[in-house]
Amino acid sequence: MLDRESQLPVSGEISRGIFAPTIRYHKGTYYMITTNVSHGGNFVVTATDPRGPWSEPYYLGEEECPGIDPSLFFDDDDRCYYVGTRPNPEGVRYNGDWEIWVQELDLETMKLTGESMAIWKGAVKGVIWPEGPHLYKKDGYYYLVHAEGGTGPEHSISVARSKEIFKWFEGCPRNPIFTHRNLGKNYPVIYAGHGDLVDDKDGNWYIVMLASRQCERHCSLGRETFLAKVIWEDGWPVINEGIGKLTDEVEVPLEEHKFANENEWSDSLHFFDKELDQRFVGIEKINDEIYSLSEREGFLKLKTRKERLEDMGYPSYLGLRQKDYSFVAETGVDFEPASEKECGGLVLYQNHENHLIVEIVKRNGERMIEVRKVIKGSESVSASEKLTEGLVTIEIEAAAQKAIVRMRQEGKCTTLEEDIDLLPYTTEEAGGFVGCTVGMYTSANGEESTNHCDFAWMTLRRKEA
Repeated sequence: MLDRESQLPVSGEISRGIFAPTIRYHKGTYYMITTNVSHGGNFVVTATDPRGPWSEPYYLGEEECPGIDPSLFFDDDDRCYYVGTRPNPEGVRYNGDWEIWVQELDLETMKLTGESMAIWKGAVKGVIWPEGPHLYKKDGYYYLVHAEGGTGPEHSISVARSKEIFKWFEGCPRNPIFTHRNLGKNYPVIYAGHGDLVDDKDGNWYIVMLASRQCERHCSLGRETFLAKVIWEDGWPVINEGIGKLTDEVEVPLEEHKFANENEWSDSLHFFDKELDQRFVGIEKINDEIYSLSEREGFLKLKTRKERLEDMGYPSYLGLRQKDYSFVAETGVDFEPASEKECGGLVLYQNHENHLIVEIVKRNGERMIEVRKVIKGSESVSASEKLTEGLVTIEIEAAAQKAIVRMRQEGKCTTLEEDIDLLPYTTEEAGGFVGCTVGMYTSANGEESTNHCDFAWMTLRRKEA
């Protein structure tokens, strides 16, 4: 969707960039609205096919359109309304003192028009972070579904309604209508909130929302999308009637659709294709400035550049998203460092100040493999082993927020380190709200280099119990 730098200018800072995208469809056009908190603020892109291409961004203006988490609502008369959240215009009295507001959006000019109005503050007295608002129309009412309580343990979903858009909304007497904050810190799914209603046009209603799966009271997977059923009672939505919490499974009367390369939970990638697999993610962006698939058949050549993971920039890194707490990540690396500054290998990456690296380096003229931990910006090498020439297999095996690191060469398997604590690489310890990725990396640590680190494969799979 946002597949080029002109649409998505960002820095290398994690938990920045795009916040809370919303897609809406109206009369042959798809609209995606979101906030780029790193550049330009709120903007809209459009397409006639959700697969793209998508337009260049229409920025709404940081002064004219402050705040985050925008959404669009198309009324029966085809007029379009922007709904978002912004700091209290009378002055922020405490952290999270924001409000929800609406204004008409002119689809011809892609500019806000007319007056803006605050329509809701939140359901709870002294509410913090009323955000993620969405408007709907049903049975003569405009409904506002939004999150409040912050994105952490107090996250929740509330709803309000009004007969008119430009009028103060009334809250549901059962607010918040959904939360997991009353289930305790040990419940496996926490931080539930930020919902968006879905009508399948056959009378069935659902809500998608964000929540996090935890392990050892910590989250490494970021915020994931969950689904729940919705019914309407007395003019208000009820989420998972009779249950009141997210369930392991939801039956949906729709034909299953699987995306390309989708499987149970195993990403095994080899590099014989001439295009990069779309499952890979980068830091800041991905382009051929950092890699090549054509220079060595069957290998991905990652260029050893001066940029480091420890800096907020664009390092030579390609990763896969961590999807479970029990996993095995493995890659085959062919790398000959040209200096003691150069390194290349496998990384469990949370952000630039917190990551676990298993890398090939040169020390006193010898080729070595090291385990390097970066925690809150401080680095330490906890294990090392001499290497012979040729391909090296590097493996990280994780379970219950602990990891084992191994290497294999010439048929011999060596355990480099056991019982590695993975809690420093979680949201609760490292900050932010995104999950970890595991991937391939190389750097010359501040020096210019023409070297490269070659990878034969990259695998990330669920570890069976």
